[in-house]
Amino acid sequence: MTPWVILDRDGVINADSDLFIKNLDEWRPLPGSIDAIARLCHAGFQVAVATNQSGVGRGLIAPEAVAAIHRELERLVVAAGGRIAGIFFCPHMPEDGCDCRKPRPGLLHSIATQFAIELAGIPAIGDSLRDLEAALAAGCQPILVRTGNGVKTECALASHPDARLHRVLVLDDLAAAADFLLTGQSS
Repeated sequence: MTPWVILDRDGVINADSDLFIKNLDEWRPLPGSIDAIARLCHAGFQVAVATNQSGVGRGLIAPEAVAAIHRELERLVVAAGGRIAGIFFCPHMPEDGCDCRKPRPGLLHSIATQFAIELAGIPAIGDSLRDLEAALAAGCQPILVRTGNGVKTECALASHPDARLHRVLVLDDLAAAADFLLTGQSS
């Protein structure tokens, strides 16, 4: 059975911004993230990305700009020797109440449907509570990275009402998460 991993985008793969990543010029991969994806692929993992992109719904970013960012992400991963199986994004605003916006698990369910996989136990790596909550709701294994909003999220875990989040694995960044998934050990 092929192992899978699901990644959040902003704050995990690339630098995040409170002002939204609105175009390719503002999109910057975090150090080591592209190589981490390629290493996972080399080890036989299929990698999918699930990302909230409410800037589309807010009119701050055109869908074509999101597509350009995702093409560049895929290009960089291929150049590093990997491949992203699919990128799934929610364009809605929080108040839209859609099923695809994390913390709801709709994006993860779309990945499961598209690739005919079971989500139980699949690592889902994120930097925010909504990433972890979506992972739990879908039956995935949530992993928190300290990049992006991760440090703030880590501080909030101990007081979260869902006790399962108190035991979430926390790692420094996507490279450390890839190391853990490849070796079973955190550094």
